[in-house]
Amino acid sequence: MQSFVLSIVTLFFLFVNNAIAQDVYAQALLLKPNLDNGKESYQLCASCHLDNGLGKVNGSFPVIASQHQSVIIKQLKDIQNKYRQNPTMYPFSDPQTIGGAQAMIDVAAYIQSLPSSPDNGVGSGDGLENGKNLYLNNCTGCHGYQGEGNAQNVFPRIKDQHFEYLARQLKWIRDGYRTNGNSNMLNLIKNMSDKDLEDLADYVSRF
Repeated sequence: MQSFVLSIVTLFFLFVNNAIAQDVYAQALLLKPNLDNGKESYQLCASCHLDNGLGKVNGSFPVIASQHQSVIIKQLKDIQNKYRQNPTMYPFSDPQTIGGAQAMIDVAAYIQSLPSSPDNGVGSGDGLENGKNLYLNNCTGCHGYQGEGNAQNVFPRIKDQHFEYLARQLKWIRDGYRTNGNSNMLNLIKNMSDKDLEDLADYVSRF
């Protein structure tokens, strides 16, 4: 009986902690950001994403510069909830590690303020026409004609993103390894081949 009660209490506190965490992410979106504080908090991120937020051309770390702050916060939430399998990011997506809701919106706004660069990694270029057709027929409704995304609807900015990163994420979403993708997006890409997704990523990487 004692072990049963202990299990119930443990589950209760896990539920409460998760609910509090959800509130922190939601609260962050309502706060006014402080870019100076965000710059300081960003030092936690710079070791992987670099001081300029441009990641690595080989796609091991994505471009996050200029990403919508709403998208940054959603991804932090999804990583913390294990909707995205990214163990490296687990501690950095924890609201306590970041410093709470205010620090979260501060760093997200600072990342959004960083300029992106057209010098990102691109693919081979041998399937651009296919990639263009796939993009125009499937992706513009959410990501826009130039990959600008939509901050209000929390659709990511994909312009200036590294080819290798884009291709990997598309395959992971299609294959169910990354589970926080939009369901409409999954329906659109679920029957695309690896080559289709690589062509699509190559086209997008050249915006």
